[in-house]
Amino acid sequence: MTDPIADYLTRLRNAIKAQHRIVEVPASNLKKEITKILFEKGYILNFKFVDEGPQGSIKIALKYDPVNRVNAIKTLQRVSTPGLRRYTSYKDIPRVLNGLGIAILSTSRGVMTDKEARNLKVGGEVLCFIS
Repeated sequence: MTDPIADYLTRLRNAIKAQHRIVEVPASNLKKEITKILFEKGYILNFKFVDEGPQGSIKIALKYDPVNRVNAIKTLQRVSTPGLRRYTSYKDIPRVLNGLGIAILSTSRGVMTDKEARNLKVGGEVLCFIS
């Protein structure tokens, strides 16, 4: 697998389309940080890190509207890929849906959202857009 973040986003996207309650993805430190951000921003219901096997996994409980069965995550879009890295300064960080969505960045101070990066005045690699 050449792009584990794209695989992570695709597993989430496929589970949402199939209306699964829980999705399990292979774990890595970067995926754990992205999962924590999704939980803090209210895009997922809960998560659990499972340390079985050599790599471990992350179990993610997806968040649905109880009435309409609509997921909290509308779109997941990978921005920076292994073949074409996208870096940005804090002044040029893109806004997702005019501030309604989030962009997740990998910076020198860790993985964070676009708003946090602007407040700390740090740029970095734009990993993905979520709305």
